Amino acid sequence: MHGRAPHVAVVGGGISGLAAAHRLRMLLGPQARITVIEQSDRLGGKLRTTELAGVRFDVGAEAFLHRKPEAQELINEVGLADHVVHPTAAKASVHAAGRTHQLPAHTFMGVPASVETVRHMLSSEGALRVEMEPTLPPIELRGGDVAVGTLMKERFGPEVADRLVSPLLGGVYAGRADELGLRATMPQIATLLDKGVGSLLAAAAMMMPAPPQARSARPPVFASLSNGVSSLVDRLAEVARPEIRLGLPVRVLSWLGAGWRLEIGSAATPEYLECDGVVLAVPAPSARRLLHEIAPQVSAAYGKVEVASMAVVALALPPGTALPDRSGVLIAEGERYSDRITPFTAKAFTFSSRKWAHYGEPVILRGSVGRHGETALLQRSDADLVKAVRNDLYELTGIKAAPIDYVVQRWGGGLPQYGVGHVDLVDTIERGIADVPGLAVAGATLHGVGVPACIATADAAAARVAAHLLGRVRR
Repeated sequence: MHGRAPHVAVVGGGISGLAAAHRLRMLLGPQARITVIEQSDRLGGKLRTTELAGVRFDVGAEAFLHRKPEAQELINEVGLADHVVHPTAAKASVHAAGRTHQLPAHTFMGVPASVETVRHMLSSEGALRVEMEPTLPPIELRGGDVAVGTLMKERFGPEVADRLVSPLLGGVYAGRADELGLRATMPQIATLLDKGVGSLLAAAAMMMPAPPQARSARPPVFASLSNGVSSLVDRLAEVARPEIRLGLPVRVLSWLGAGWRLEIGSAATPEYLECDGVVLAVPAPSARRLLHEIAPQVSAAYGKVEVASMAVVALALPPGTALPDRSGVLIAEGERYSDRITPFTAKAFTFSSRKWAHYGEPVILRGSVGRHGETALLQRSDADLVKAVRNDLYELTGIKAAPIDYVVQRWGGGLPQYGVGHVDLVDTIERGIADVPGLAVAGATLHGVGVPACIATADAAAARVAAHLLGRVRR
């Protein structure tokens, strides 16, 4: 680059893009030019903190896994450690087979480690199926992948899949257990099965954390930020000091032989940006389109990743409204009201004022709506969704109070589905990108949909592009 400061374009202004911009600044120094291009009118992607009855409230990702280090380390690095908060001791619950139960302990993503932990949620026949699972022929994946729902039903019968595993996976991926792959959604279980642990019950038992030492508390599983998770995005933009271009789609990405050119803006009046390196931190459909000419195999792999849409309905209820003494409730698919006719609209509720101690008055909660393929549900008006979610809340809890404020946040096509064979698709993507100089990919499509996983892909992408620009990668 002959003494000129390097210029990197980061396409996508979500947590992956901003974490990549921050890491690039750390690796390339203050002189580097870093441009973040985001097609929407704001930064943050699936992290969004809004005002709800005067309270800062998350209507996207509301927490991150604390025991995965990437998010906590980044928070410490940018000076937000004092803002980290953890959930209260309130327990989660699940509504299945017409009843609400506390979510059983000693399960891994709903896979039981023993029959005793789930017996209260199952019929006597269902419990017997769980108890007898280790006597079935050993599971042999032979390096292949299998749909989670299929495997659960084969080994445990339908009840564990429908009442536990599916609601949990629906909460994480907005997907269905019958469509999601074991290797991408439960890699730890798949690894144990590969090693010859032939039973799901035994594999889940091996995943259970050791009991805490005497007088020591078990570390918290989840964390959040008191000013909202998107305050991390705001701080990253501050410390990385990128040039931020909002409201501009990237239409075409071209390799010029010694660098890159991005065509951005409208087709009628395009603008061109030339740079030395590119990080693509965008959802699968956008990555497929942008890589079609440059890396056709990578583009095709992205094209096989389906995406789901969902909506968050946030409600602020009058001060003093009594919420159940639970952090929230997952709702199994196909559940109906006590009239046995009316289906639930929501797939989950988070009783935010119970789950997080830093919220004062008013009483706030959120309902999540939408699984993969439920497009008609999300075409309903905001008012209609609020009414349906309020009806669900009344059916589950008896709470009738009218909200003093509400927010409906729709996430269109934002949640990648980790289908059967997803790990192989990601391998194809990463191998193909490795052959393209100065280009890297990041985001929720790759190694996990949570905040720490996205940050890990951003760090890897930034390191790859920086190594190329600093001459450590010779082409």
